[in-house]
Amino acid sequence: MQFLKVAAVALNQTPLDWSGNAGRIRKALSQARTEGARLVCLPELCLTGYGCEDAFFAPGTCEQAWRMLEDLLPETRNLVVAFGLPVTHQRALFNVSAVAVDGKLVGMCAKQNLAGDGIHYEPRWFKPWPAGVADIYQTPDDSVIPIGDLVFDIGGIRLGFEICEDAWVADRPGARLAARAVDVILNPSASHFAFGKAEIRRRFVAEGSRSFGVAYVYSNLLGNESGRVIYDGQLLIAEKGGVIAESRRFGFQDVRVLSAVIDLRAGRVETMRIASHRPVLPASADPGVVKVGHAWPVVTPEIEQADCVASADTKEDEFTAAVTLGLFDYLRKSHSSGYVVSLSGGADSAAVACLVRLMVDLARSDLGEDAAGNFPSTDFRDILLTAYQATENSGTITRSAAAVLAEALGGTHLDLDLAEIHKAYVSLISKAHGQDLSWEKHDIALQNIQARVRAPGIWMLANLRNALLLTTSNRSEAAVGYATMDGDTAGGLAPISGIDKEFLLQWLRWLETTGPMIDGERRPIPALAVINCQQPTAELRPSGAAQTDEDDLMPYPVLDFIERAAIRDHLGPVEIFELLQVRFPAHSRERLLLWTHRFFTLWSRNQWKRERYAPGFHLDDENLDPKTWCRWPILSGGFQDELKTLKP
Repeated sequence: MQFLKVAAVALNQTPLDWSGNAGRIRKALSQARTEGARLVCLPELCLTGYGCEDAFFAPGTCEQAWRMLEDLLPETRNLVVAFGLPVTHQRALFNVSAVAVDGKLVGMCAKQNLAGDGIHYEPRWFKPWPAGVADIYQTPDDSVIPIGDLVFDIGGIRLGFEICEDAWVADRPGARLAARAVDVILNPSASHFAFGKAEIRRRFVAEGSRSFGVAYVYSNLLGNESGRVIYDGQLLIAEKGGVIAESRRFGFQDVRVLSAVIDLRAGRVETMRIASHRPVLPASADPGVVKVGHAWPVVTPEIEQADCVASADTKEDEFTAAVTLGLFDYLRKSHSSGYVVSLSGGADSAAVACLVRLMVDLARSDLGEDAAGNFPSTDFRDILLTAYQATENSGTITRSAAAVLAEALGGTHLDLDLAEIHKAYVSLISKAHGQDLSWEKHDIALQNIQARVRAPGIWMLANLRNALLLTTSNRSEAAVGYATMDGDTAGGLAPISGIDKEFLLQWLRWLETTGPMIDGERRPIPALAVINCQQPTAELRPSGAAQTDEDDLMPYPVLDFIERAAIRDHLGPVEIFELLQVRFPAHSRERLLLWTHRFFTLWSRNQWKRERYAPGFHLDDENLDPKTWCRWPILSGGFQDELKTLKP
């Protein structure tokens, strides 16, 4: 045996969707068999779904997953397949890959390193398996199979596992697997999307194949599995230090299979040449080796490997692909009939509306005729409703911009005048308060009521259409609480809450002039010119105030720099102020000092808002969402002592 055809699989699963998850796995195995693959790696926890949260604690979750595994075993005839699922052993829950050979379950390899940072909470549910330990697992039907840190010797080919996080740590299991003469390492993963992460995966897969002298097969989940997290479905197969096959990322298909022929002899010869290789001797003394007789088919090496497509996507392309896929899955998995957006004529709401349009266009391009079954209607007017909601301080420029963009996108657009409702609220509260309200004394209250009167009507429109209301707040606003609770934060999903305003403005300019690839060509939205020519403004004060976001806060590049330094890098006010003077020399010391005080004060006061925001998509590892990345006390000292040291 010199050559073996292997397959990595990406699946768009849904937590606890037993029949749906099983159906997609069956489809993947059928496709892999059709392509001639005989070793198939499915993603981590693909039977249950990765994002089951505390449902992992329910005994029924593991029980149902096991029944599902047993039902799928007949699908593995003439195959070797790794299934991801949770199992309970010795009153502890483990994340395992179960190996089935020709219809029979032969053992389970358990994850050794648990992801417990950022969006991952695996240590809450699972226990890490100790390296070098193997045990016996008693199945529900009282048979026994090995479990633990295992190597599978199947018909003379040795397989080992690095399960997702195992490959991201310094002390990778792969080094120990190399000493145990493994030929192939399988990595079943649930690795979330983040900007630039694809290249990191590519490097550790390729380097693993080189340094461990193995063929390396990497699988991953795909799509918006459980709400906040998006998986890009990147699949990789590597040997001799190079990626020989790679799938495209993202996409709207539920199943993706990447297959390639690996050269087993090349890996074995390469291992012999590695001076640092120290084999386990004697090999028969290794208790964690599971030997299984299996007849592998004779495979002819392929002259050209398929689908070697190293991604060179720009950040704008990645953002578009990730958020549109997230919106697509959220729409169909929540059984909603469409999306509703309060279209203000400004940048944020314009970006959200454009993303809904692109969601449909990209899905139709990818799925063809099959796209129709994923949308409530073939008419985009039924999928997106936008509404411009004017108060007396709304201007003609934003009203016109909203109308122009809505017409270009092709959804249903309404123009609602809320001036009388707004005035009625102000009059009512003025009487109750016992004095007339004025902009000089009651600025914030008068701004906020305008944003809040827009919420009931847009919610009602969403209810009437059985649609999801999308909020339009971005990450920069979240950092300083520059949003009205129960106003512009009203909605069930916040698709741009994970992205900063500076990049969002850059993306809108890119979308106006370049746009994403659809059906082989770039598709810009030129109508965005009416949005991009404006200075961002909340437009809540009287027109004579010439209100802009950056006057209320600070320049967005400065805000985003402080946010990253303070929250991502954990620097204090004094350190950040010193950095600002170097990074932004065009601004005066007094201005930079003011903005430093303003950021830390507003950040501390507004954690309660971040706790209440609608679920948003995780787009990078600098998120402010307290439920997935950045936990902060709602009540704190607010950096008062630190800020006192920063004097004019």
